[in-house]
Amino acid sequence: MGDEGVLWGSNADMSPFWEGCKKQELRFQKCRNCGHVRWPPAVICPRCLSQDKEWIMSEGRGTIYSFVVYHVAFHPAFKGSLPYVTGVVELDEGPSLITNIVDCDPSHLSCDMPVEVVWDHTGDGSVLPKFRPVAI
Repeated sequence: MGDEGVLWGSNADMSPFWEGCKKQELRFQKCRNCGHVRWPPAVICPRCLSQDKEWIMSEGRGTIYSFVVYHVAFHPAFKGSLPYVTGVVELDEGPSLITNIVDCDPSHLSCDMPVEVVWDHTGDGSVLPKFRPVAI
């Protein structure tokens, strides 16, 4: 596993998520008892405490809840990407992800803007989900 294990955690609970990313599938846990779709994955449902779960595939669409535009690279890996946007995306299925917003002029972004997943193949075998504004 590449850097995603360092950034997001790499354990048995996260394995299906990262396996899905390599196939360009955005996967989340869903409680079979109450239907709650959760992120991050966990052994039990935070709503009903059931351990009965399944993995579902997200459509990869949502809206920007919040975002920030970085003009300083706080890590050398981002130096060539300035300015870059980190945001919270609320997915249509319910969970929220902290991710990068890409393929747009940061000055055109707004909260509640519809976005869709795109896949960043990092070159080390990792595939990261990022989001871009939905073309209208």
